[in-house]
Amino acid sequence: MNALKNKVQLIGNLGNAPEVKNTESGKKLAKFAMATNETYRNAKGEKVTETQWHNLIAWGKVADLVEQFLSKGTEVAIEGKLISRNYTDKDGNKKYITEILVNELLLIGNKPTA
Repeated sequence: MNALKNKVQLIGNLGNAPEVKNTESGKKLAKFAMATNETYRNAKGEKVTETQWHNLIAWGKVADLVEQFLSKGTEVAIEGKLISRNYTDKDGNKKYITEILVNELLLIGNKPTA
């Protein structure tokens, strides 16, 4: 059960092209955003779609896969864990961010051609 304590599984579409860079230590890092949609009918019977945006990061071999196969609009399933961190911006304000550290991904749709 320990593996279930911090586990996230999502299916969605990339909202932008992944940002991939190599760190000073030589590790590859990929950052990207994914949208997930939930559709339901409201009290009036109207179809409503809510979109949630998720910030994702991947390291190493997973970042290689992200760089090679993912682009804006790609439909993908990911598995990872939530991580929270904070940093100080250039104006000295403390910022907090929650991201999903991706450890597995599965390409669902075709890679967009555009």
